[in-house]
Amino acid sequence: MSVESKKPREACCSKLKLFLASLAFVYFAKAFGGAYMKSSITQIERRFDIPSSLIGVIDGSFEMGNLLVIAFVSYFGAKLHRPRLIGIGCLIMSVGCFLIALPHFFQGPYKYETSVSHSTAFNSSESALPCHSNHSLTDADETPDLEARTACEKAAGSSMWIYVFLGNMLRGIGETPIMPLGVSYLDDFSREENTPFYLACIHTVGILGPMFGFMLGSLLAKIYVDIGFVDLVTITINHKDSRWVGAWWLGFIVTGTVILLSSIPFWFLPKSLPKQGQEESQSKSTELATVAEQENFLQEENQDEEKEKPVTFQELAKDFVPSLRRLFRNSIFTLMILTYLVAVNGFIGMITFKPKYMEQIYGQSASKAIFLIGILNLPAVALGIITGGFVLKRFKLGVIGAARVSITASVGSFCLLAVQGFIHCDNAEVGGITISYQGAPQVSYNPQTLLSECNMGCSCSMKHWDPVCAYNGMTYASPCLAGCQTSTGTGREMVFHNCTCVGEMMTPGINSSAVLGQCPRKSDCDRIFKFYMALSVVGSFISACGGTPGYIVLLRSIQPDLKALALGMQTLIVRTLGGIPPPIYFGALIDRTCLKWGTKQCGGRGACRLYDANAFRLTFMGLVTGLYFLSNTLWAGLYVKIVKRQKKLALRNQAKENALEGNDVGNGHANINIAKNKDDTDKESTI
Repeated sequence: MSVESKKPREACCSKLKLFLASLAFVYFAKAFGGAYMKSSITQIERRFDIPSSLIGVIDGSFEMGNLLVIAFVSYFGAKLHRPRLIGIGCLIMSVGCFLIALPHFFQGPYKYETSVSHSTAFNSSESALPCHSNHSLTDADETPDLEARTACEKAAGSSMWIYVFLGNMLRGIGETPIMPLGVSYLDDFSREENTPFYLACIHTVGILGPMFGFMLGSLLAKIYVDIGFVDLVTITINHKDSRWVGAWWLGFIVTGTVILLSSIPFWFLPKSLPKQGQEESQSKSTELATVAEQENFLQEENQDEEKEKPVTFQELAKDFVPSLRRLFRNSIFTLMILTYLVAVNGFIGMITFKPKYMEQIYGQSASKAIFLIGILNLPAVALGIITGGFVLKRFKLGVIGAARVSITASVGSFCLLAVQGFIHCDNAEVGGITISYQGAPQVSYNPQTLLSECNMGCSCSMKHWDPVCAYNGMTYASPCLAGCQTSTGTGREMVFHNCTCVGEMMTPGINSSAVLGQCPRKSDCDRIFKFYMALSVVGSFISACGGTPGYIVLLRSIQPDLKALALGMQTLIVRTLGGIPPPIYFGALIDRTCLKWGTKQCGGRGACRLYDANAFRLTFMGLVTGLYFLSNTLWAGLYVKIVKRQKKLALRNQAKENALEGNDVGNGHANINIAKNKDDTDKESTI
């Protein structure tokens, strides 16, 4: 009998482990696609010449897709075939990725803004004349008439970003069933004490997705967008330039393929599994094992009959509103949702614009910023998640212990985040924008400050951004505005000579030449950046340590029959109010700190080329720190409520035990107690 009883247990575990491995892979795949989307934000912004606020709307379309279907998927999906629904979701996500890449094949070659003076390439030693008294550059400042502009925009495909918006929305729709159905399926059929460890394993494998996503983003950010279609020798910009666009489209083809592969195992998994360790719970029964087996067999048959009845849409829909009412009467669940909501606002805003923050504050290239996040921050997050899960399992912490771990991690990461706001480099020195042509700091900027006596006779466009770095360490907005008289070389090797504005700041006879691109930041900026990254990595680890414990607090505070609905509603609310607005309002506020806007091919304002670093830092870090402070305050209130609820339940259980041990009078007393608190039990948690 002992040999026979082991066989179904092994089969159960093997199927559960297959589901665990499949869910871990799909978590990896969806995180891979999501992280690549985040890493491509800068490239998409530049390719379609759109401001940060609009890129925030595109980024938020993922959550909009979630919003459309999450409530129905999480509630009705729990009654249907959960693994197959996850497989369908993966297929939809894959289609979304391919749709995002589509505009690249419809648009013409990328044309970055550049000064007319050096766009022609001759082999002569002195070809282009940057400072020349013709009016072709000044004419470029004039807005073309509406008809010409409409025709130009149609040719340039400027509205193609809509495909990216719709594709990202499809990704959101497809991702919907994975978390609520996957986690509830796992929690339903695994041992209670194993759930935290399994969740930690899934999230740890899942965190490899963002690592690979950011690393792929970093690699493709160095490859020119039209690779294979244009002669790279003619390109005058490199991957460090704010006009550079990497091969963003290629990554979405890769991620779409990986997500498609991840859907395959879910088509072969059963609708339900026996509970892990079912035999152990049966052994506690006073009945014989054979009788228990027979009862289980008959019970399973009855369950199948019962399951077929409520699958009708009308029956499910009728129970939906009462279930929601029961769920939101749970004050611990409601407060947890609010806490998550505030924290996610800060996290989404931070992760969306962190590469841009590192680029503007510390002078890092977009590809390097993405690479460092992928290679340093994300492994720290993975280690933190597995550490949190291990601590729960090793010390067998209950809800109170899990809440303590989570709030400690939250406070610790907040302190490190607050310190990061004070670590920064000075503004980039750009003549006429952040610093005067004489080298004095400039309080305010307007287009007229780009003009000076040294470039007055050059007929320069004040809209173009074509930066050059002079030997005096100052960046100029264009060779013309630097007053450069001649140039030698072609493409990226072009050098500009006899720059009158450069000569003003230098002693006579010193080299007054300039080369293409912005000047690097001061040497101490690299040291400051390393300190910032160290704090960022440690903060990521500490914050991630509280992830799994916080999730367990959420799971244990919900009625078992409402688990899938609760996880779905949590995802719906947090994604709707915590995922859609932050990229938009963060982007809009960041746009206000822009000093130099780019110019679209057809005229009009394009993407921002240069930000006021100090204003950017105060806006960005101020918002993130404020939101995390509020979430910590809510966590403190939540912890107090959990402790009170736990004490109340402990007293109730003690009274119940005493009543069972007593006489009939005691039993009556116990019944009165239970009846009195029945509503409480429905309202609150099953902690």
